[in-house]
Amino acid sequence: MTCGATARQEANSLENILPRGIYETMKQPHTHLSHPRIATRLKRANGHLSSVISMIEDGRPCADIAQQLQAVEKAITNAKRELIFDHIDHCLEDARNETRTEGQSEMFKDIARYL
Repeated sequence: MTCGATARQEANSLENILPRGIYETMKQPHTHLSHPRIATRLKRANGHLSSVISMIEDGRPCADIAQQLQAVEKAITNAKRELIFDHIDHCLEDARNETRTEGQSEMFKDIARYL
């Protein structure tokens, strides 16, 4: 089985689990106000990671490299957390105001597993 086949199967299973309106909404490209800020954080982390690669190539001490890798990891974790919290606040807002359906619960579990 290829990765493409796995992704198609997962999408098909989500399509079967979620109510049609929610599934269609999830497929649509969308941008939140936080996305540019998250992209900026990730670009900064990318630049920092490039610096860490240079440190490795230059033979810098392992402790220094590990410290910088920890900083990159923390930056990515914070960006991921902001994206997930924003998703919960905006994309799942309807789930807070209504009786939660199985599809909405699945949507929440789907994003929460990345915390």
